Amino acid sequence: MSKQYKGILCVLAAAFFFAIMNACVRASGDLPAVQKAFFRNVVALICAYAVLKRSGTPVRWKKENFWMLLTRAAAGTIGVICNFYAVDHLVLSDATMLNKMSPFFAILFSFLLLKENLKLYQIIAVTGSFIGSLFIIKPTFANMDLLPSLVGLVGGLGAGVAYTMVRKLGMKGENGEKGPLIVLFFSGFSCLVTLPYLVFFYHPMEVRQLLFLLMAGVAGAGGQFAITAAYTYAPAREISVYDYTQVIFSALLGFFLFGQLPDRYSILGYVLICGMGVYMFLMTRREVKRRQEE
Repeated sequence: MSKQYKGILCVLAAAFFFAIMNACVRASGDLPAVQKAFFRNVVALICAYAVLKRSGTPVRWKKENFWMLLTRAAAGTIGVICNFYAVDHLVLSDATMLNKMSPFFAILFSFLLLKENLKLYQIIAVTGSFIGSLFIIKPTFANMDLLPSLVGLVGGLGAGVAYTMVRKLGMKGENGEKGPLIVLFFSGFSCLVTLPYLVFFYHPMEVRQLLFLLMAGVAGAGGQFAITAAYTYAPAREISVYDYTQVIFSALLGFFLFGQLPDRYSILGYVLICGMGVYMFLMTRREVKRRQEE
């Protein structure tokens, strides 16, 4: 299996895990976004440490990679907190749409920072997926409150920067860092940053809320491992479009967990997103074959 296909599978897995995470975050009720982010990341921290411990990998990074790891951790922390804030204050489909701006930012920063060229079919696929997402958020997009919307957009930007740094670390090969260590660094940084808030402004929780947050943490950890692996396998321009499948996974979870049914415009958006995903897959496969023949 080529690295592109591995990256695609990892993105699909990450989209599924993150959809579960958002559903659990919403089900946890009225809690501060920072508090939700702490419990989500403390579980990821434990999981990442367990993976490193089991494999015998030392918890140590290369000095030259420190600033990339720090940038990834800071941007990722901002992205998670802003996303959770948007989920709490906006219609869920609007919050998801704003967070799904991350592939655009990832491609933009990959072009600016990593000098990765864009191909026409990649631009078409990402643009088509964006249009499909607009069909899903249609009625409430014009009525969103300004502050939560801007916060959600910043969350997408933060995630885009974070994914770009993961890709840059992956491009370094043996001189880069392993996925579990990247997740550990990010989760540990996020916990340290949000811990002071919990000390001074802790919001009491019911057992049910705690369980939902722990479930969100497990799903978030799975998503982090998958998305970290994805962007070390392949460039953002080749695989980021598949991140839009999270919208489809969220629709399915919304139906089975909350009894939500999409309308015909949302279904049209799902079809368009899936169509762009298939188109991207076929074009990527054609390019891989062409490279092999050369």
